[in-house]
Amino acid sequence: MEIWDAYKSDGNKAGFDLYRDRPIPSGFYHTVSEVLVKHTDGSFLLMQRDWNKTGYPGVFEAGASGSILKGETPYQGAVRELKEETGIHSDDLTFIFAQSNMRNTFYYGFLCITDCPKDSIILQKGETISYRWLTKTEFLSFSYGTEFVAIQRDRWLPFLDRI
Repeated sequence: MEIWDAYKSDGNKAGFDLYRDRPIPSGFYHTVSEVLVKHTDGSFLLMQRDWNKTGYPGVFEAGASGSILKGETPYQGAVRELKEETGIHSDDLTFIFAQSNMRNTFYYGFLCITDCPKDSIILQKGETISYRWLTKTEFLSFSYGTEFVAIQRDRWLPFLDRI
């Protein structure tokens, strides 16, 4: 079972653990890292979520994302999630944003610029089932469709012009 650190609304650790698939107590938060992957040719990587995922099954999201495990920093979690969900290893991520959904999650966004072979993406069983590389224009257009996690688009959209 996945264990997370609980956080208070000010971003400090609360001193107790949270567990995946258990309710997060009111007033407390867990953390999620998201990694937008941009190829050196300017295209962006989208990953399709497994159909068995409870949240947004079968739809695409930008790059890799996931909950930060107990004891990890958002950066460490971003590096781990990127490797697990795409097979891309990078320890040179650029911090882009920190946001809260004001309910129970802090989101940390990072950018990975890579020159990896585009056909070298490795899917993570139970997490991802497909991928595609899209130009920035294609990515923006696709993100407004029903096959993309809209709330993730809303987190990344304010930063895309400078990425």
